[in-house]
Amino acid sequence: MNHLDRLRAVFRMALNLPADADVDGLEYRAVPQWDSLAHMALIAAMEDEFSVMIDTDEMIDMASFAKAAELLEKHGIGATAL
Repeated sequence: MNHLDRLRAVFRMALNLPADADVDGLEYRAVPQWDSLAHMALIAAMEDEFSVMIDTDEMIDMASFAKAAELLEKHGIGATAL
């Protein structure tokens, strides 16, 4: 499983989405599940899954699946475009 598939799984789990939900185009607050509380759970799940520390500015900037993928690349996780 590549890092993007792992990230998709983290998004689905943290946001309580169906296993087949398309999350690649997902943006913050685009679905009711992705509120501020879920955002913090998502950040924590990403930190656990990828063993990274996400700082406050990164948390604020991470407003979409694409931004989350970019954030992982910044932290040295994968280098594949969506």
